Amino acid sequence: MKAKLDLYKKFASDYATPRQPALVKPHGAQYLSIEGRSEPGGTQFVHRLGCLYNVAFTIKMTNKFAGRDYAVCKLEGLWWGRKPDGISFLNEPRSSWRWALLIRTPDFIGKDDLAQAIEVLRKREKPKEAADVKLRPLDEGQSVQMLHIGPYDQESKSLELMEKFADAQQLEPHGVHHEIYLSDPRRVAAERLRTILRMPVRRARA
Repeated sequence: MKAKLDLYKKFASDYATPRQPALVKPHGAQYLSIEGRSEPGGTQFVHRLGCLYNVAFTIKMTNKFAGRDYAVCKLEGLWWGRKPDGISFLNEPRSSWRWALLIRTPDFIGKDDLAQAIEVLRKREKPKEAADVKLRPLDEGQSVQMLHIGPYDQESKSLELMEKFADAQQLEPHGVHHEIYLSDPRRVAAERLRTILRMPVRRARA
């Protein structure tokens, strides 16, 4: 029996969980993605998250029956505000935060797979916003990465450590703030949540 593809095992270095900031260079990857603008955890956020999962699992099951089984990856998220420049969005009202929810998907999944899944969901009378799910490539390059343990609203402490680390390496944030959710907040107490924080960086300009 053919083994199920597990992208976390195949690209284990991308999901390093250092307790202190560290430099990583994650592989470029393909994601299913849906965007929005609202407070995290709000009505729009939850609704569009459901659409993303509907599409992800529909594609997965179609490929499983075709003999190409794989594990659906954990949820990830990109966050930004008026400018996609690191964590400046934290100073803006949460209701104005921009986000892209992501689920990493194998490279053999293509636009035809996505279109087929959306059509299946349409026939099942699932929310029409499933059609907003897109395939998105992402290649962040060198990044500072750190495991945050605790509530999401206390991430600023970890992010401050990451910025200080980057500065000491003569690096600066470059790109969109990235989070990888290792815990399900419906099942894990807030103080035990595990979230990988990733900050793409570049050489600091003089």
